[in-house]
Amino acid sequence: MPQRPLALSMGDPAGIGPEITRKAWLRRHQAKLEPFVVVGDPRAYDDKLHDPAKPVPVGIVSTMAEACAVFDQALPVIELECPRIPVPGRPDSRNAPAIVKSIEYCVAAAVKGDALGVVTNPISKAHLYEAGFKHPGHTEFLAELSRSLSGQAVTPVMMLAADELKVVPVTVHIALRDVPRSLTTDSIVESARITARSLRSGFAMSAPRLAITGLNPHAGENGAMGDEELRIIEPAIEILKGENIAVTGPHPADTIFHPDARKTHDAVIAMYHDQALIPLKTLAFDRGVNITLGLPFIRTSPDHGTAFDIAGKSSASETSLIEALKSAHQMAGNRASSRSVMCP
Repeated sequence: MPQRPLALSMGDPAGIGPEITRKAWLRRHQAKLEPFVVVGDPRAYDDKLHDPAKPVPVGIVSTMAEACAVFDQALPVIELECPRIPVPGRPDSRNAPAIVKSIEYCVAAAVKGDALGVVTNPISKAHLYEAGFKHPGHTEFLAELSRSLSGQAVTPVMMLAADELKVVPVTVHIALRDVPRSLTTDSIVESARITARSLRSGFAMSAPRLAITGLNPHAGENGAMGDEELRIIEPAIEILKGENIAVTGPHPADTIFHPDARKTHDAVIAMYHDQALIPLKTLAFDRGVNITLGLPFIRTSPDHGTAFDIAGKSSASETSLIEALKSAHQMAGNRASSRSVMCP
């Protein structure tokens, strides 16, 4: 099988994506990174826009396979020109089609098997919306692309991961007032099933342990502070136990994330976005990785945004992107039947 790199999307070229991509490539040996290839506008990686004191040679390639040969000497880029020249800190909605096309190209390469997986640089949904983008975020867009390209039914599940903690929110990009009526027993069960399966295949855990939070303070106090635990969450836990998935709960969300509690589980299934992401970002803000489970390919991303306010100032941290690249490659290795699919 041909050598395969990871496909790295451009993200918004006016954000910190190009800067952290350059910095990650410069640290490729120190961080022991395997080859990746950027799909984007080579002009976004110009030394003059970033740090001329740390030049990064750009190697234009036409295929994923070429990136492995180029990677050690240059940052491999599959050219996808933006309508407007990218300027750090100055997002332009006219570049939205190129940003979207970069994601589509990466996903298609992964679905076809040309790339080991997809790592996505941050996008600005607000600027994409100006150009007609209709998805709440990367996760939902990737699910739609997966369905159309693979013909498979897809249920995307967001996981935020770091060494200290892995968390999965059952409901994601919706208003807090909509969470109680959006939460269902089936959605909790499906999220937990996909998480357990992914921990086995992608993280090499033979018997993953899941902790499920309650929705209300003190996990509802047996109905005194809300009945979602009794009506929705506890039935889901019983179904999962019947499937021999190691699961406990519902746990009060304010007591499941402390150090001793973290020793009792491998991942937490939380009921809504902030319930999951606040502890993760508190513990590992610069190291967290966003992983989309349930797709027919591996997808990871840095757990931060475009940071337009610091773009072009050479102050952005590449740590989360490096962790995303390493996590994607490790997951690919765990899934692979042979190391022959890896770049040497």
